[in-house]
Amino acid sequence: MNGAAADFNQLSRRLAGPLPGLPAQLAMAPIPRPGNMTYREAEATSLKAGVLILLYPRAGSEPHIVFIRRPGTVAHHKDQIAFPGGRIEPGEDFVRTALREAEEEIGAPPAKVRVAGALTPLYIPPSNFSIYPVVGFAEEPLEFVPYPEEVAEIIEAPLAHLLDPGTVRRETWPLDRGPVLVPYYAFGPHKIWGATAMVLAEFLAILGPGAD
Repeated sequence: MNGAAADFNQLSRRLAGPLPGLPAQLAMAPIPRPGNMTYREAEATSLKAGVLILLYPRAGSEPHIVFIRRPGTVAHHKDQIAFPGGRIEPGEDFVRTALREAEEEIGAPPAKVRVAGALTPLYIPPSNFSIYPVVGFAEEPLEFVPYPEEVAEIIEAPLAHLLDPGTVRRETWPLDRGPVLVPYYAFGPHKIWGATAMVLAEFLAILGPGAD
């Protein structure tokens, strides 16, 4: 890749082609999963949310992805790491929702985010949400400001770290439904798991070796 414009063009081209889809997502799915219904099967009855995978430069020109940690006071996914995003409001499509929520939650200006494309939607059985991931690209570093009611912490992870296979770990956790083998991406003290990890897995599959 040569320069920000080339990065955006290459990313857009990859997203416009065949997506890795559910097989890539399942590589980071907890075992056993809380349900096997796909987003297409749940489309008519599930709630809908748009989330933003935002790629931007930090530390010179090194690409990063921003995540948020939800506070313990929200209705769903308490204390978990997520992409900025939220429920699709009447009159919105998932792209507008993702950009609006990113501005509200972390102060990312929509005018500075170029939409490169979208990933495969994912159904989350515990919350009955289908999430629609939008991939955005910023050509300059952004300064984020958390909205405290929705965001306990902003986490900025280098893309190179997430692409490193050694970042993926697996542990057995005693969740409400019993022991679950949980794959996650380790970043400092953080564990990126669940739906966020599944969406991230598809995105990284697009960027990884042999993707072009």
